[in-house]
Amino acid sequence: MRTRLFAARAKAPRPARIPANTRLYAIGDVHGRLDLLRELRATIRADAERGLGLTKIVHLGDYVDRGLESRGVLDALCGEPLAGFESVFLMGNHDEMMLRFLTDPSVGPNWFFNGGDATLYSYGIDSEPAPGEGSPARFARLSRELNERLPDAHQAFLRSLRLAHVEGDYYFVHAGVRPGVPLERQTPEDQLWIREDFLGSGHDFGKIVVHGHTPTIDADVRSNRIGIDTGAYFSGVLTCLVLEDDRRRLIQTAPRH
Repeated sequence: MRTRLFAARAKAPRPARIPANTRLYAIGDVHGRLDLLRELRATIRADAERGLGLTKIVHLGDYVDRGLESRGVLDALCGEPLAGFESVFLMGNHDEMMLRFLTDPSVGPNWFFNGGDATLYSYGIDSEPAPGEGSPARFARLSRELNERLPDAHQAFLRSLRLAHVEGDYYFVHAGVRPGVPLERQTPEDQLWIREDFLGSGHDFGKIVVHGHTPTIDADVRSNRIGIDTGAYFSGVLTCLVLEDDRRRLIQTAPRH
């Protein structure tokens, strides 16, 4: 009798998927580019007409700052919902800074360093210091002016933003997650701000993490994460990841500045 030995074959991992009869559109960081948001939404509307079942949109946050039309972006998201879509809006670190500035002017310098002055401009607020006005007084004044000019609907929208969303084998979050920490125990600080520890990790997070926050020239597709912040405010490219069953594809605006 002859004995034959066979090397055990590794079982191929099951492809990540979302629930059946669902098409999901995940949109990266908008940063005040109302023109790109409108263009991408029109493309998504047309694309969704070719599908059946439930259609969802997940925005990954950072609707404001840097671009010049933050107010217009919030107007569109609050007042112009895409008919027939279920929408999920996540919070980005820029949205959180704007919200904090309403009650804590001391975050003003850091917010401005990250493009908050462009958001004030979109609400018709002159962010330049008055003659002889020190920094604390300046940011206290600007906080009061933003409170006066910010529509109730915009503030309610910002306060309603979620930190994460799960859909099938995917975990959607603005910045990323802390490797080694269960998804249900992630901190808001990491979900909104993390970079290097997350981006350089080959850790199996338990789900494919779809995120924005860190701009790259093209969508950053890895085995454990997918980054879709393509720097819309400076590149003119706003990116949407489309998920359906176990399939993935991208929709992007045409590059323009």
